[in-house]
Amino acid sequence: MTAYRDQYASLFNNGRNVVLMGISNDSPEAMASWAKDADFPFLFASDAGNEGATFTKFGGGLRANHMVDRRAVIVVAPDGTIAHVIERFNQNDPQAYAELAEVIDRITPEPDAD
Repeated sequence: MTAYRDQYASLFNNGRNVVLMGISNDSPEAMASWAKDADFPFLFASDAGNEGATFTKFGGGLRANHMVDRRAVIVVAPDGTIAHVIERFNQNDPQAYAELAEVIDRITPEPDAD
C-alpha cells in the first residue's frame, strides 16, 4: 500500500472523489497505527474477529478459512455506492495499479480538456 500512497496523486488524479478502502483481518489498532504512521491518503478497515462478515457485506469473497485475502481494496464511487471490489491487490505488481486506475477512470472519467 505504500507504493499506492506514493503514486496516488500522479496515477489517480488524487482519486477524483473516489474513496479507497483497504480491508484485512488485522486488528483495528494495528490498522490505525499503520495508517497513521505511513500517512496514507485512503481508508483502512478491520475485519478482525468478524469471520469476514464486514468484507462480504461490501461484496468481497473470503478464503476457505473465512479470512479476507491480503490487501483487499474496496472502491467507493462519489455517490457512495460500492463500485468495485479487488479481493487480492498485489501492491508490488505495476499491473495492479494499472487495473485500479482503469476502475477509477471508468467510475469518474477525467474531465475533457477544452
